[in-house]
Amino acid sequence: MTEKKPTLGQAIDKIIGALDSLDPDARQTAIEAACSHLGVKPPSGSALQAPIPLNPSPSTLTQPLNGTQQQPAQIDIKTLKEQKKPTSAAQMACVVAYYLQDLAPSNERKDTVTAEDIKRYFKQAKFKLPKTISQLLPDSRLAGYFDSAPGKGEYRLNAVGYNLVVHNLPKSKKK
Repeated sequence: MTEKKPTLGQAIDKIIGALDSLDPDARQTAIEAACSHLGVKPPSGSALQAPIPLNPSPSTLTQPLNGTQQQPAQIDIKTLKEQKKPTSAAQMACVVAYYLQDLAPSNERKDTVTAEDIKRYFKQAKFKLPKTISQLLPDSRLAGYFDSAPGKGEYRLNAVGYNLVVHNLPKSKKK
């Protein structure tokens, strides 16, 4: 016996039911991980956020939501690097990919990253270039931070890489 496919409305109800009891940060992470897994672009080409007004003022985008500090809507790569304090080239590659997806000026935003992007944004951020720039993204994919994208030499930050940047950097020092 074949299982009947749910309607769009039923699917939406299931998603809301599954996410309803989670806190806003966990909802965001779950939705972004699902989008990444399904190969679906998040709405508006930016990171999903906890509910905000339909017509937010520019100041709303930089104010804390539910007591958590949010990244400003636009920030330069050097400032982001200084905030996140990556300790390896792979971590910095994730920071660059996150920056390009969610924080770069709209004319620079893109969903994939290449070795040329790594070179350009590492230099802008004043982060030490790896010896073999062309190998950094394939190695970072093998480490689990990126997925291969359809274009040659293009990689897409996955949920693991996203979570590294947003939730795990900077690394806290344990005493």
